Amino acid sequence: MATPAHDTPASILIIDDHPLLRRGVSQLLELEDDLALVGEAGEPEEGVRLAAELDPDMILLDLNMPGMNGIETLKRLREADYAGRIVMFTVSDHEEDVVDALQNGADGYLLKDMDPDEMVRQLRQVALGRMVISESLTALLAEALRNQRSRPVAPDLHSLTQREREILRELAAGLSNKLIARKLDITEGTVKVHVKHLLKKLNLRSRVEAAVWAVQEGVDR
Repeated sequence: MATPAHDTPASILIIDDHPLLRRGVSQLLELEDDLALVGEAGEPEEGVRLAAELDPDMILLDLNMPGMNGIETLKRLREADYAGRIVMFTVSDHEEDVVDALQNGADGYLLKDMDPDEMVRQLRQVALGRMVISESLTALLAEALRNQRSRPVAPDLHSLTQREREILRELAAGLSNKLIARKLDITEGTVKVHVKHLLKKLNLRSRVEAAVWAVQEGVDR
């Protein structure tokens, strides 16, 4: 078992309509000192309520559920000002689902068929404030971005200020606004403003698109 990075383990809420899967995740996390399942919900409405009540560090959210689907639940959570990390945990590797989730505020997208040890490793990355995507989806996401290059204005790195380039580099590394602020010794609010400006200048719609584009262009090096 890993040594906790902090005194308290990262708290996790899972929203998934499959009891067996919820039990499996629960048993997996019981073996870890630095990750703790604090709640579980079998349907979205209950999950949104628990998120407000428990305010966990992160939420594992299923994509395909009866009633309100994962994307709608994701939107509801963000509209309710849930500021923690939300990771889609699903069987769907469809390009549209991945892009849709990330553009609507998800901090990661993991497939349910992943190895348990790999899942724990990825959840630790989430707890550190990093963005996570199943390795098999990285090429798919890059291709999705490439297909959108029919935009009237192509991304232009030269339009960015030095500070915006620094922040773009950290986005490419998967860092959250909070971690970027800490690393560059500026406020989180300032990071948000810079991210907003660089997305507009690059004609990109989300920080995930910016991160994938930056990696493609070698900005992360």
